[in-house]
Amino acid sequence: MPRQGQRRLTGDPWLEPWLPALRSAAARGPTLELGCGTGRDTKALVAAGCRVTAVDRSAASIVLAKLAAPRARFHCQDVRGPFPESPGYAAVVASLVLHYFCWKETIELVERVRAALLPGGLLLCRLNSIHDLHFGAQGHAEIEENYYLVDGEPKRFFSEATTRALFANGWSVEHLAERVVDRYLHPKWLWEVVAKRAP
Repeated sequence: MPRQGQRRLTGDPWLEPWLPALRSAAARGPTLELGCGTGRDTKALVAAGCRVTAVDRSAASIVLAKLAAPRARFHCQDVRGPFPESPGYAAVVASLVLHYFCWKETIELVERVRAALLPGGLLLCRLNSIHDLHFGAQGHAEIEENYYLVDGEPKRFFSEATTRALFANGWSVEHLAERVVDRYLHPKWLWEVVAKRAP
């Protein structure tokens, strides 16, 4: 069960409250989606009128994402590679993709996201919570603090303090909340962040 103050998202419609802001952002420039997977969020973004460029490292996922959102542009690549060129993105969406790296790489990746955004551009992202016990936040080999080798893949888990630290420089945090999502076999705990690039 969620702790007091946590909201449970049945079906995981996490982008819905932010679609008006994303529609407004679309008038300024394209949206970059990092780790699009099979296109679940890509489809919602395109339907909202965003011009979406999406990246994912899985070629198989990209094939399915193209079927889900044929009007989006797709690139098969690691998010640590150079982002697809743009004069500036009005928004970046990154759901459950920024937490696979050591702290230094995570900070560098978030700084690259900030640099890719237009001034005032929006980042909407979700990160594993330290309370995400069903998905690796305990019982695994620790690489560094709250960063574990989970079934052969490194995963980072965030507290409120480390989430805030990640966006402490060059960002204005508009929204920060811990959520419980009913999208998977077990409830998943995560942090939901909406941050604006500071001028």
